[in-house]
Amino acid sequence: MIFFAKPFEGVALMAAVEHALEKNRNTRLRALELADLLARYRSLTPREQEVLPLLANGLLNKQAAAQLGITEYTVQIHRGHIMRKMRADSFASLVKMAERLSPHSPRFAVPVYGLADLALP
Repeated sequence: MIFFAKPFEGVALMAAVEHALEKNRNTRLRALELADLLARYRSLTPREQEVLPLLANGLLNKQAAAQLGITEYTVQIHRGHIMRKMRADSFASLVKMAERLSPHSPRFAVPVYGLADLALP
């Protein structure tokens, strides 16, 4: 909130109004981007929604497969579907998307595992 002491200059008032409008535009743009990202996330199957946080938290395909009780090949298939549905042009961009989604989905509350934490077949 900005307060002006009387008398105030019109230039200062216009600068404050322009700043408030720009801040509002940025807030609305971020909200629209998040809504689009959430819509993409909701397009994933429940299993893909399980796979995404595991991969985004750094698990290898083999580790994610062991955690979910599926084959590594199945994880690779899910990963490809996730990349396509989330419209991620790289795995790094997918991880960034997952980071933005983490406060909005309880599925992302997945601990990061080290190699010693998972028994690999």
